[in-house]
Amino acid sequence: MTYAEPPLREPDLPRTAKVRPTALRTGWTTGACATAAAKAAVTALVTGTTQQEVEIGLPAGRRVRFPVERCEVTGTPPARAEAVVVKDAGDDPDVTHGAELTATVDWTDVPGLRLAGGAGVGMVTKPGLGLTVGGPAINDTPRRMIDEAVAEVVDLTEVGVRVVISVPRGEIMARKTTNRRLGILGGISILGTTGIVRPFSTASWRASVVQAVHVMAAQGERTVVLCTGGRTERAARALLPDLPEVCFVEVGDFTGAAVTAAVGDGMTGVVFVGMAGKLAKLAAGVLMTHYTRSMVDLSLLGAVTAEAGGDPALVDAVTEANTGRHAYELWEAAGLLGPAGDLLCQRVRQVLRRFAGPTVTVDVAMVDFAGAHVVASSGRWPR
Repeated sequence: MTYAEPPLREPDLPRTAKVRPTALRTGWTTGACATAAAKAAVTALVTGTTQQEVEIGLPAGRRVRFPVERCEVTGTPPARAEAVVVKDAGDDPDVTHGAELTATVDWTDVPGLRLAGGAGVGMVTKPGLGLTVGGPAINDTPRRMIDEAVAEVVDLTEVGVRVVISVPRGEIMARKTTNRRLGILGGISILGTTGIVRPFSTASWRASVVQAVHVMAAQGERTVVLCTGGRTERAARALLPDLPEVCFVEVGDFTGAAVTAAVGDGMTGVVFVGMAGKLAKLAAGVLMTHYTRSMVDLSLLGAVTAEAGGDPALVDAVTEANTGRHAYELWEAAGLLGPAGDLLCQRVRQVLRRFAGPTVTVDVAMVDFAGAHVVASSGRWPR
């Protein structure tokens, strides 16, 4: 099969995100708010006292405080407690801004934490999300945050606590997301890898990416490392430990803007570190990867599968996959993750070289979904 170079595209921003005259305010993820609600409810259950404020730890170690909108305790001694934390998404155009993250807690007979999803939290019905099919759409980082926050209040080796996270009107909010297409039904997802919402999808974020490249150039650096988020940045720093911190730029959706700035500032090297979904979009020639302006091209991933030696059944399965992550998991299960991932990285490298021009060297690496390991590359980091 002959590989045809895709046209290069850098779609415009959503209209609602284009005009931002002032600096943007960060906010809190649904995961952070759910964690705060869970800790407030467990504290109320233990003390019998309603909580007005609660402090939790974020994954990076920072401690933050959240106001508790509502807290109730029932039973004597307390047998059940409930707390509500209202999500503040900052200036991100987030459909869950104002959501009432609610934690309802009670005691169980078995030591440990039992976490469940209630009304308004989606249920996972398809593979490819890194979550158990049939379980609640509560991602790994929020699960760990909730576990650690509850453990600050009670000894989970001695007592058992059930925490049910619910979101009133969550099912209505979910209609404005891509959840249904991904097989998440009945509500929103409890998300977040850092606990903090940064406004990736705005013109101001794009400007901050460009500014970060300019700052790096002003310090005499000539290789920029583009990362899509916190996990990929951690992986990139482990991959390139000799580069100073200023070289690592979280581009979010704005790879094209970052590369344009790098070329304009005379950069001689661009390294892109990402996960399967963003890489698939870039391989298709899409340089601005906001979810409202681009989708993963699964036919491209099917073609990569065939080129890597996948059998027709695997090619069909990848072409019909639920997400880029699902395609990744299919490759991994078939023992084809390395060859297919390498080919995908090579395609992204070709796209970025065409976009950047002949004066810039380009390397690409794909990391796993924990950001812990490089699983494929365009050649600089052999498997």
